[in-house]
Amino acid sequence: MTPILPIGIEARTPLAGIAKPGAPAADAARSFQSFLLESIDHVNSMQADANRAVEQLAIGGDTDMAEALTSIQKADLAFRMMLQVRNKLVQAYQEINQIRI
Repeated sequence: MTPILPIGIEARTPLAGIAKPGAPAADAARSFQSFLLESIDHVNSMQADANRAVEQLAIGGDTDMAEALTSIQKADLAFRMMLQVRNKLVQAYQEINQIRI
C-alpha cells in the first residue's frame, strides 16, 4: 500500500534523514537542519510557481484558471504547514527555556 504524503513531499524511506541511536549529535542536528532548509526551499519554490501561474494567467499565457488556482492552493497549504511547524518549534524552545535546573 502506498503511503499518503503531504503535498510536495516526495516518497522517502521511513525516518530518512534522522540519525540512528548512537550516532553523533552533530549528524542528527545537521540532518534536521538540512531537512528544514530543504522544506523551506520547497515551500519557496511552490510560492514562486504560484506567482508565475498567476502572471501567466494575467497576461493570457498558456496557463488556465484551474492550474493557477491549484498551484495557489498548494502553495498556501504548504506555507500554512510550514508556519505551524515553526510555531511548534518556537513553543518547544520556550518550554525548554522555562525549565529550571
